[in-house]
Amino acid sequence: MSGTSSPEAVKKLLENMQGDLRGLSLECRKKFPPVKEAAESGIIKVKTIAARNTDILAALKENSSEVVQPFLMGCGTKEPKITQLCLAAIQRLMSHEVVSEAAAGNIINMLWQLMENSLEELKLLQTVLVLLTTNTVVHDEALSKAIVLCFRLHFTKDNITNNTAAATVRQVVTVVFERVVAEDARYKDTIDQPVAVQGNSNRRSVSTLKPCAKDAYMLFQDLCQLVNADAPYWLVGMTEMTRTFGLELLESVLNDFPQVFLQHQEFSFLLKERVCPLVIKLFSPNIKFRQGSSTSSSPAPVEKPYFPICMRLLRVVSVLIKQFYSLLVTECEIFLSLLVKFLDADKPQWLRAVAVESIHRLCVQPQLLRSFCQSYDMKQHSTKVFRDIVNALGSFIQSLFLVPSTGNTSMTPNQTGGNASGNTGSAQTNPGVLGMGGGASVLPAFEYRGTWIPILNVTVQGSAKATYLEMLDKVEPPTIPEGYAMSVAFHCLLDLVRGITTMIEGELGEAETVGQTTTETSSLPVQSSEQQVLQSVSDQSEKELVSRAVWEEMVNACWCGLLAALSLLLDASTDEAATENILKAELTMAALCGRLGLVTSRDAFITAICKGSLPPHYALTVLNSTTAALSSKSYSIQGQNVQMISPSSESHQQVVAVGQPLALQPQGTVMLTSKNIQCMRTLLNLAHCHGAVLGTSWQLVLATLQHLVWILGLKPGVGGALKPGRAVEGPSTVLTTAVMTDLPVISNILSRLFESSQYLDDVSLHHLINALCSLSLEAMDMAYGNNKEPSLFAVAKLLETGLVNMHRIEILWRPLTGHLLEKVCQHPNSRMREWGAEALTSLIKAGLTFSHDPPLSQNQRLQLLLLNPLKELSNISHPDIRIKQLECVLQILQSQGDSLGPGWPLVLGVMGAIRSDQGESLIRTAFQCLQLVVTDFLPTMPCTCLQIVVEVAGSFGLHNQELNISLTSIGLLWNISDYFFQRGEIIEKELNKEEAVLQKQAEEKGVMLNRPFHPASPFDCLWLCLYAKLGELCVDPRPAVRKSAGQTLFSTIGAHGTLLQHSTWHTVIWKVLFHLLDRVRESSTTADKEKIESGGGNILIHHSRDTAEKQWAETWVLTLAGVARIFNTRRYLLQPLGDFSQAWDVLLDHIQSAALSKNNEVSLAALKSFQEILQIVSPVRDSEKPDTPPAINVSVPVVVGTTTATSIGRSFMRTDSIGERIGRYNGSEPPVITDEIEDLNLWWAAWNSWYRIGSESTRPPITCDKLTFIPSQPFLTALIQIFPALYQHIKTGFSMDDLQKLGVILHGAVSVPISSDASPFILPSYTEAVLTSLQEAVLTALDVLQKAICVGSESMQIMYPAIFDQLLAFVEFSCKPPQYGQLETKHVANAKYNQAEWVALNYVPFAERSLEVVVDLYQKTACHKAVVTEKVLQNIIKTLRIPLSLKYSCPSESTWKLAVSSLLKVLSIGLPVARQHASSGKFDSMWPELANTFEDFLFTKSTPPDNLSIQEFQKNESIDVEVVQLISTEILPYANFIPKEFVGQIMTMLNKGSIHSQSSSFTEAEIDIRMREEFSKVCFETLLQFSFSNKVTTPQEGYISRMALSVLLKRSQDVLHRYIEDERLSGKCPLPRQQVTEIIFVLKAVSTLIDSLKKTQPENVDANTWAQVIALYPTLVECITCSSSEVCSALKEALVPFKDFMHPPASKVQNGES
Repeated sequence: MSGTSSPEAVKKLLENMQGDLRGLSLECRKKFPPVKEAAESGIIKVKTIAARNTDILAALKENSSEVVQPFLMGCGTKEPKITQLCLAAIQRLMSHEVVSEAAAGNIINMLWQLMENSLEELKLLQTVLVLLTTNTVVHDEALSKAIVLCFRLHFTKDNITNNTAAATVRQVVTVVFERVVAEDARYKDTIDQPVAVQGNSNRRSVSTLKPCAKDAYMLFQDLCQLVNADAPYWLVGMTEMTRTFGLELLESVLNDFPQVFLQHQEFSFLLKERVCPLVIKLFSPNIKFRQGSSTSSSPAPVEKPYFPICMRLLRVVSVLIKQFYSLLVTECEIFLSLLVKFLDADKPQWLRAVAVESIHRLCVQPQLLRSFCQSYDMKQHSTKVFRDIVNALGSFIQSLFLVPSTGNTSMTPNQTGGNASGNTGSAQTNPGVLGMGGGASVLPAFEYRGTWIPILNVTVQGSAKATYLEMLDKVEPPTIPEGYAMSVAFHCLLDLVRGITTMIEGELGEAETVGQTTTETSSLPVQSSEQQVLQSVSDQSEKELVSRAVWEEMVNACWCGLLAALSLLLDASTDEAATENILKAELTMAALCGRLGLVTSRDAFITAICKGSLPPHYALTVLNSTTAALSSKSYSIQGQNVQMISPSSESHQQVVAVGQPLALQPQGTVMLTSKNIQCMRTLLNLAHCHGAVLGTSWQLVLATLQHLVWILGLKPGVGGALKPGRAVEGPSTVLTTAVMTDLPVISNILSRLFESSQYLDDVSLHHLINALCSLSLEAMDMAYGNNKEPSLFAVAKLLETGLVNMHRIEILWRPLTGHLLEKVCQHPNSRMREWGAEALTSLIKAGLTFSHDPPLSQNQRLQLLLLNPLKELSNISHPDIRIKQLECVLQILQSQGDSLGPGWPLVLGVMGAIRSDQGESLIRTAFQCLQLVVTDFLPTMPCTCLQIVVEVAGSFGLHNQELNISLTSIGLLWNISDYFFQRGEIIEKELNKEEAVLQKQAEEKGVMLNRPFHPASPFDCLWLCLYAKLGELCVDPRPAVRKSAGQTLFSTIGAHGTLLQHSTWHTVIWKVLFHLLDRVRESSTTADKEKIESGGGNILIHHSRDTAEKQWAETWVLTLAGVARIFNTRRYLLQPLGDFSQAWDVLLDHIQSAALSKNNEVSLAALKSFQEILQIVSPVRDSEKPDTPPAINVSVPVVVGTTTATSIGRSFMRTDSIGERIGRYNGSEPPVITDEIEDLNLWWAAWNSWYRIGSESTRPPITCDKLTFIPSQPFLTALIQIFPALYQHIKTGFSMDDLQKLGVILHGAVSVPISSDASPFILPSYTEAVLTSLQEAVLTALDVLQKAICVGSESMQIMYPAIFDQLLAFVEFSCKPPQYGQLETKHVANAKYNQAEWVALNYVPFAERSLEVVVDLYQKTACHKAVVTEKVLQNIIKTLRIPLSLKYSCPSESTWKLAVSSLLKVLSIGLPVARQHASSGKFDSMWPELANTFEDFLFTKSTPPDNLSIQEFQKNESIDVEVVQLISTEILPYANFIPKEFVGQIMTMLNKGSIHSQSSSFTEAEIDIRMREEFSKVCFETLLQFSFSNKVTTPQEGYISRMALSVLLKRSQDVLHRYIEDERLSGKCPLPRQQVTEIIFVLKAVSTLIDSLKKTQPENVDANTWAQVIALYPTLVECITCSSSEVCSALKEALVPFKDFMHPPASKVQNGES
């Protein structure tokens, strides 16, 4: 108290005291002298004290009795003014603490007197207060007296005094107890508490207490006495006391100083012994009272409850329970039971209200509630107090709804029931009416079945601020406003939940952080705390187990009541804030139950929220089953029934959304209110924040969300997030703007909910996924059999969950993908399916792109796990699923292609699993993937997968949906082969490594290594697979594919075949090539001959491809050519293989069957291939380098692959020319010496094939009709052109037989006619003398032969005659074209091109060329023995006779001219030979032939054509002359070597020629030319020359010529005579033309004859002849008279030579006479 002890303060005090005393003395001067004196002596006393002592205050205190005395006396005057002054002075002294105990006692006595005199009452109270508060000098009796004084003043008539006294009493009581506290603090350290006196029943025995405590004890004890209306022990002098005031005091002491009671056993004893019984006694009227029971019946009237006391009692009880619960366990049980009873419906409203307020006070103290639970609910034979409180609140709330709150109106319960049910009927108005009715629902309120209860704002959250418990001034029960009790009860519930959950969660949190984490047996509902103990892990501390048991008990005790009440309130709430609070409470409870593993209760709360989210009576089975279980047992607790009230259908909420229910049958629409949406948000919140503890109730939560999402029309978008979308069918969803703005938020929360699943532990995650799967199954069941829009909620959310849990995808992958694959993706509803696939593919893609730890590249198992579902999708036949699958593959390739590694077989398998019948778009997409793989990823994939790539590419080639894809896939195969080629070494190494591993595994297992083409090396097998695939494509039904595949196959074998091991070629030839040839041959021969209409749409098909047969023909051609080319270019590789000759035979067989096929294209191509394989030169040994190059030696350049790939950096070209190949064999390798004999065998095999082809194809058909197949010219040409090359190889063994065979073929070939439509292209115009290529080829073949014979051995030369025969046969064609069977041929000029007729060729040029060849050959070989013996010359003449005899009748004029010149050439060579062999008789038969030939030619029966020009005629005559000259030079001079008959024939002929033959057809002008004068002349001359030559050997010859002359002359004479006669007779008429001509001829002959005779040596002409000539003269003269000028001129010529006969006659000398 430094403020009062400082020197200034002391000085001031002294001054004041002196002043007070002076004032007193002044006042009392007149009336009260004793007082005046006392005051004056007091002044002196004070001054003395001040002067004598240093510690003035202490001195004052010692002497305080004396110092105070004057003032006390002043008070005794009872003079108001003086009394006031004195009291003030006394107070000043007190406040400076200078009053001793004695003084204080005196002061109190003085105050008592004043009080009894009712003087200065307020001042009195003030003084008492100052006295007691400033120090502790007042004790025991004095203190009690002071207190009684205050009490007495409290009961005065004066209101102000009363109230002041009441306040003072309160303060004094407080002071008394504060002293105890201070005293305890002082002694705390020094003295130990004395041992408790057990069983102390003596109320007075408080000797153990210290002074202050003793005072307090006495005071408290008396208060109890007073309240109980007993006499006090200590407060002597009390006159009256009210119970209310007593209770208030008791409450304040208990409330303010609990530690006093807890620390001192004496006080605790008081509590137990005095306070509690007192309270219970005072409560009795409240307990017994029943509202509405009639008073008259009971004899003793029941005391009515009295509000002020009742309310104060409840306050006391609250304090007792709050502060002294631990001391008064049993008593509290009673109190609490009473509280619960006060809530009964039959108690007065005010009582219920204050009881609720009291309970609220308890509810905000969770630790207290916990204690209740431990002390009562968990004990065996105890009341379940905590449970009762909660249930009571529930019943209370329920009762408020059932009983209209009409204050104290008496109404029987049964009436209430009836009334309530009546209300429900009337109140079932349209939902939302209130919401729309304007200000009707402005007030927050609860409304249930017509009962409307407003919600009042009664308290702040978490504090129990009571209204009626504080109404200490009210005596009458207040009227409780409507809704007050409900509001408080509502807050009780909320605070209760908040308190419990916060407390338990806090403790749980602590427990977990300590590290002793409980193993949550969340899936098992826990029946009892004992069982839970067993299930917990043993190392948990006892404490932990105990607290856990308490938590569970608390939850188990309260959840039913809470749930019942909260559900009811939720249903009734019309206020958003209230709803929010209720939902929050339900949510926290659900979460708490979940954390504690209390499944039943957790599910119950969740179900409640779920039901709140959905429209009333919504058919959702999950929820109905749960609630059925709950509502079947109405919780009966100690006779109190708590019904589970199911939500009422009416809702006074604003409807915010109308949508379709998600149900099997369409059911119209359902409405969602804003409350539903609020509940939904709570549900989301619950799942989001407490997902880990939901366990099996995920099912409830998700099912509800699914239905809400459906009603609101949210549809899943990319990644599974839900976006507002339109319903597809039915009345579309109607949403208010309020909801529209909410929807994105809701969908966002929904997404976040599933995002947060990444924080769930594995078990919870599995719960979530199982729930989603079963939801999805339900949705699928609903979607069966109708094409309604399915609910995709579950699938979308499975996807979302998977995506956010990628980091631990392994644990959920199988259930997740299994469900999507087996169920969703195979669903008949396309939308459902599509989403299943979408989800699955998104998951796979995400899984592959996620950066796992360890990365996928090091975790093959995970990678395969992720890719497996993609492959599994291939088992689903729905095309939409497959499209998704393939799009996924495409995206995976684009993003992950480089790192697929072991996943490649799966990915490729997906592409390969596409079948032709699955539609074009599918195939197209799959193919895109494949293209990507081939272009970008071959180098990154393991080499073992390359074979799969080949298989897949091949399978696309075989798809018949889209031609372009098939063709492109063949292109891909080519690219693949190129890749193999470029990276051959790397691939080979890798494959061999792999092979070694496999081999080892196989050996360990003891099985054979099984792979296709096994003995070949793995790399070769890869090639063989490629070839085999292409081979399959080569026999595809579509021609374009076949063509492309064929080209590719042969190109790859050609370009890359060198990489194969030698032994592998065997497989290539037999398994690939020949197998292919067989299949092609079979297909071609069985192909359809029907015409194919234009190939779909507007594609026109060329006529050469308009049947399947023609299209197959093309394939056959390609294949055969390809195989032949390989045989040709790779012969050096193939020949060393053991069975080359068999292969050769097979190949020849194929060529033969193709060549003989009834298809021009194929047959021609077969021959081309034949030609190709014959252009092979086998490797030659060193010793015999070819001296003479063979006839055809073609070097075949082979481009191995002009691959300018970057990896190689240069392109390389291989020319496998023969020379190089030979060089290679001569180089480092030992030369491969092919067996000559074997080689010959090959050629002879080829010859035999050639012969079979030739003889089959040229043999004329037996029957002839329109369909007869006749080989084409190019075919025959090619066939014949093969022979020369072939002959080179077989000439050594070529025999006469073979020649015969050849002849047959050549003859046959030339005889084949041409079809009229081809003739314009093959035939030259008829007038041109050109050979067709076939004819050229035939002649070439013979040429080759004869050249070979020429240089060949003697034995070969006997073949000459055969060749001549062959050629001569051809020569005959000039006049007699060959017949081809019975086929009718037309002359080319008559054929119509557009008809299928056969045209005979123009054989003339060919025959003529053959003739030239014959002449040439004969010139060379005339002397050959064979030629002589075989009568070749005779044959030639015989053949020539045909055209010569026809002469002008020959088809072509040139023929006979050529025949003549040829005859002349041949004879010029042949006659000398014939003469040489005259004696041998080898030519005997030739002469008559020759004679006939001359005869037929010179005197032909054919007439020259009319249009023959004069020049032509002269030319022709000169040819005749040449023949005669030949006779005169080559035959007649050698008559003695020539048979006589022959000479005779010649003479006759000449004779005949010398007489001018006459022709009747000449015009005047031409006569002189057309007479063949020259010819006659030459004949004549020759005749004469021969007749009169000296060399006439025999008389007979001379005779013949003479005979001839005389005949001639006589004939002339006759003609002339006849002419003269006729001339004379005719007179003026000219003679006929013939006669004139004849006479002219005769005249000319005469002149010729005379000329001839003159030229002949005279001795050769006999005289008779001359005589005959001269005898003509007179006759000639007679002709002079003729009128014809022509005759005249001829006559002139005839007469002129006669001048030579006119010489003078010689003199006659007769026998010497002159």
